Amino acid sequence: MSDPALPHIKLREIAHARTGDKGNTSNIALIAYEARHYAHLCMHVTEARVKAHFEEVVHGSVVRYEMPKIGALNFVLQHALGGGVTRSLALDAHGKSLSSALLDLEIPAPPASNSSPNNPTNNPQETHP
Repeated sequence: MSDPALPHIKLREIAHARTGDKGNTSNIALIAYEARHYAHLCMHVTEARVKAHFEEVVHGSVVRYEMPKIGALNFVLQHALGGGVTRSLALDAHGKSLSSALLDLEIPAPPASNSSPNNPTNNPQETHP
């Protein structure tokens, strides 16, 4: 687990997500808004963290697939949809809300970037006395 003394953010601050389903399996793609955050997502959004986050929903395994060229992680959640669309009595039988629920996961904030346009030390047009 991460250090609670460090500042934390919700995933939605650095990533967005899409959800799909097939039978009783949910598929959540977590996509970094910026390429520089992909490694941070890889470090902190693990199979174990996702499984723990969905402990009351996912009754099978969670497998993570890394897609570095597009800055995304794909999670496959087995036995996560109450038997599947045609068998589930859940209001969200397709599990579309799972992507939003994943974005509520808190992780340590990524290190501040020194390449921010608001950082005066990196603005060549700005002069300082």
